[in-house]
This record gives sequence, C-alpha cells and structure tokens, in this order.
Amino acid sequence: QVQLAESGGGLVQPGGSLRLSCEASGSIFMINAMGWYRQAPGKERELVAVIRSGGTFTGGDTTTYGDSVKGRFTISRDNAKNAAFLQMNSLKPEDTAVYYCYVESMDGDLQPSDYWGQGTQVTVSS
Repeated sequence: QVQLAESGGGLVQPGGSLRLSCEASGSIFMINAMGWYRQAPGKERELVAVIRSGGTFTGGDTTTYGDSVKGRFTISRDNAKNAAFLQMNSLKPEDTAVYYCYVESMDGDLQPSDYWGQGTQVTVSS
C-alpha cells in the first residue's frame, strides 16, 4: 500500500505562483512516475504534469505536461524522498481545480499500480 501526502494548494491571484508538493510512502519497490492531475467542477480529470523515471534506455527522467500548462508549470522530483514538486507560475483562473497527486509504483511483484492523493484545492481568483 502506498500513501500520498500532498500540500501546497491555496488561493492565489492571477499571475501568481504556487508550489505543490507530494510525498509517497509505504510499500514501494520502485516509483515509475509521479505527478498531478486536476479536476475542475463539471470537467473531466486532466493531466497536469507527470515525471517518469528514466531507465537504462531513456537515460533519465522524462516529463509530460498538459497542453494548457506547458511553459508555465514545472515538475521535479526528489527520488531520495519519494517526492515530487510542481511549480506553478503565471496562474490563470482556468487553473482553478482540485489537484490530485498521482503515483505509479511497483511492489515486489513488479506489477504497476496507481495511487491518488486526497487532492488539494487551487483557486486562482482576484
């Protein structure tokens, strides 16, 4: 079992910044990916950013961003802490949503499983 603790949400004015944090704990053999999805009222949950661990083939971590946040958000991770961070700059009202931390990890059976944090509210408003 994996638990995710996320924080950093809040109220910010348009153009402002927030930094989200997520730490994974529990039975973790390997974390394949960490990131955030978000869901606004009446909308589908959408990808915000994911950072995936690179193996011997890729040579390093790879990042994926939703189109709407490219150039504004930056995801990073601290492997030693099983943590990920999302720096959100130039925030817009349309970024308002509940942000859910996401992790794809493998236990000893090497089968991947997805886990979700409890969500943190990000509100961008004047």
